[in-house]
This record gives sequence, structure tokens and C-alpha cells, in this order.
Amino acid sequence: MIELLNLCKNYRTKSGVKKVLNGINFTFPPGRSIGILGRNGAGKSTLLRMISGAEQPTSGQVIRTSSISWVIGFAGGFHGSLTGRENLRFICRIYDADIEKVSAFVNEFSELGEYMDMPVNTYSSGMKAKLAFGVSMGITFDYYLIDEVTAVGDYKFKKKSKEEFDRRKEHSALIVVSHNPGTIKSHCDAAAVLDDGRLCFFDDVEEAINYYENQ
Repeated sequence: MIELLNLCKNYRTKSGVKKVLNGINFTFPPGRSIGILGRNGAGKSTLLRMISGAEQPTSGQVIRTSSISWVIGFAGGFHGSLTGRENLRFICRIYDADIEKVSAFVNEFSELGEYMDMPVNTYSSGMKAKLAFGVSMGITFDYYLIDEVTAVGDYKFKKKSKEEFDRRKEHSALIVVSHNPGTIKSHCDAAAVLDDGRLCFFDDVEEAINYYENQ
């Protein structure tokens, strides 16, 4: 379970304090894939980072009683001087994952080939995202956190990614943030709209999209 209790997030700007999230209370239903729709700058990615634990709220609390992935596609945690394979092994140790099993999955899934044994600082941004996505999918979590920026690669890779998401949904839940209703319809069976710092939940994805598009 993931529960948000009176969650607030403020940022200081040149023009003053900007309140991005304003007292959100929400429990993510177990076993359901939830989409979060919001305009650019609404705070979707900020919310996802706080759920993952990568960023702390200004006030309030995130209660986690299930295993949660990092934000899929985020490559900032890689050590640039280490190879892709060395980074993979390090992450597996942190999460107590089977190194050989994860390595086999990432080798096939990421399509990085010989680059797996080259330093990550030689990778393009797309290659880093593929490695991050592959490692994320190679480790089993109860919840996978997905930002829309993970849509990397050509049509073949995107198709493969969607198929993997569909397989994961058989045993895990997805939390997907996007400003694109099509992305939410493709991956989720319920949705919420983040607007003016508050989260409005809809049990039906189409209702959420209609609310979002008519704001």
C-alpha cells in the first residue's frame, strides 16, 4: 500500500514561494494501475519522486508498506565511470536481486549489446534511459513508478516496453504520470487529475480524461 497524508511541497522562486502540492490525502488502491494526469508544471514528476523517496515533502507523509521502484527512466543514479554491467550489479546488490537473472534480462531487453561493458558516461541519453528502464523491469517490485519521459527508443523498443508493462501488471501495479491521455488509457485502469496542487481521483479512466480535458 502507498498512502499520502496531507502531502505538501513548496519551492522558493524569485517571485516567492510556489506551492506545488497542497495537502494531498490519497491511498493508492492495491493491485490497480493508476494514472496521474496533469499539465506541464502541475507537479506530477515531483509527486512521483516523493512517492519513491527521492525527494522529501515540505510537510506531510508518504506511508509505504510495499516495495516501490525508483522512477523508471531516471538515469541520474548511475556512476558514469562504471560500465552499464557494473552499475547493474551494484543496483542488484542494493535491492538484493539475483544478479545473473537481472543481467540476462537487461542484456536481451535493453539492446545495448557491447555498450553494456562500456562506461555509462559514453552513453547517449537514450542509451542511459534504456539501461535504466531495463534494470527497473529486471527487478520485481509491487509498484512501478513511471514518468512519461520513459518513452525512449524507436517504435520496436516502445512496443516491447508496453508489452513488458502489460506482463508486469499481472503481478504488480503501475503508477503512471503524464500530460497525455493516450498514455494513461494505454496503461491504467483508474486515474487521478493533479491540478492546482490537489489530486482528484476517478475510478473510471474516461471520466478522468473528460475532467482533465475540460478544465
